[in-house]
Amino acid sequence: MNSKNYPWILVGLLWVVALLNYMDRQILATMRPAMQVDIIELQSATSFGYLMAIFLWIYGFMSPISGMIADKMSRKWLIIGSLFVWSGVTFAMGYATTFNQLYVLRAIMGVSEALYIPAGLSLIADFHSPKTRSLAVGIHMTGLYMGQALGGFGATVASAYSWQTTFHTFGFIGIVYSLILIFFLRDKIATSEPAQDKDHIQIKKGTSLFSGIALLFTNISFWIILFYFAIPSLPGWATKNWLPTLFAENLDIPMTLAGPLSTITIAASSFVGVIFGGILSDRWVQKNLKGRIYTSAIGLGLTIPSLLLLGFGTSLIHVIGAGVCFGIGFGMFDANNMPILCQFVSAKHRATAYGVMNMTGVFAGAYITNLLGKSTDAGNLGQDFAMLAVIVLVALIIQLSFLRPKFNDFVG
Repeated sequence: MNSKNYPWILVGLLWVVALLNYMDRQILATMRPAMQVDIIELQSATSFGYLMAIFLWIYGFMSPISGMIADKMSRKWLIIGSLFVWSGVTFAMGYATTFNQLYVLRAIMGVSEALYIPAGLSLIADFHSPKTRSLAVGIHMTGLYMGQALGGFGATVASAYSWQTTFHTFGFIGIVYSLILIFFLRDKIATSEPAQDKDHIQIKKGTSLFSGIALLFTNISFWIILFYFAIPSLPGWATKNWLPTLFAENLDIPMTLAGPLSTITIAASSFVGVIFGGILSDRWVQKNLKGRIYTSAIGLGLTIPSLLLLGFGTSLIHVIGAGVCFGIGFGMFDANNMPILCQFVSAKHRATAYGVMNMTGVFAGAYITNLLGKSTDAGNLGQDFAMLAVIVLVALIIQLSFLRPKFNDFVG
């Protein structure tokens, strides 16, 4: 493969992995009506919330460890192994006959899927310069959104065939693709470069697996990034796990229609958001070091009115319009998280840093997934969705006030 073109070839290869990553975790969100016939515990929204949340808790606990592992070993084999295992778990879910079996398999999926994102994003960040980094990350993120959209068809496929066949098919595809990646995926060879600023994070050769964590938490900017990443994760995960249910309730339509309608709306608009946000950020940061931060802030600002409309809207125009606005805004936010991190953390430690960020975001997601499960049973799902707009506004104000990058691409 041409080394000049490989950074973009890499994005294409990992785009498919990102698609499978989200598709395999997302299909469960829309297949509850089909599965609850065979597994009666799923008739309770609270129990279903527990099933969705166990993935997030395990995923969250594993994320920092996954980042540290990715900074110390071959990211190629970490990505391939991760994909193979979670695809095998998806395949095995088609054989589950009890709630406990599903619970264990979702926990295993949390471990295996957590290994991918820090390794994949740090590999893309290493292969791409600041001039193309946000766009590259943004294109990769469209794979996540496409996977989320295809996962929305889980209920549709299950109604045409069976929920068991749906799991078997999606799992088999991932297993095959993991074998294909063996021949095409490659690691980035690290180069040693001098640090630009003694006050920023520096990682030395030979440091222990956990020493970098201590260095990360001495950086005030990293704490701000951590908070800014975690808070929007509340509505982010809420839309992933409960938007199909919200669409079904607010619009009074069956899940076979609500699932694809909600996930396609978010995925298509997020696709626009990450591409636009990536291009805008890459250009803006060349003229202003806060260009990525401003781009991200504009996106997050768009989600605030969207959450209010998603929660209280009862007409198709209101709900779909809110979904489109949320997707565009969240896409702009999503495309710039790793590029913003690159302004404060060296290449030697970005996977670890993103792993910690992912942990905080996923823990926030686990909390909101459980809360909205109980909210659904109580009939308050829309109201609680709308309340998320308030805390997003707080995060936006803190980010704009305190995050001040000194470099376009910090080298430590």
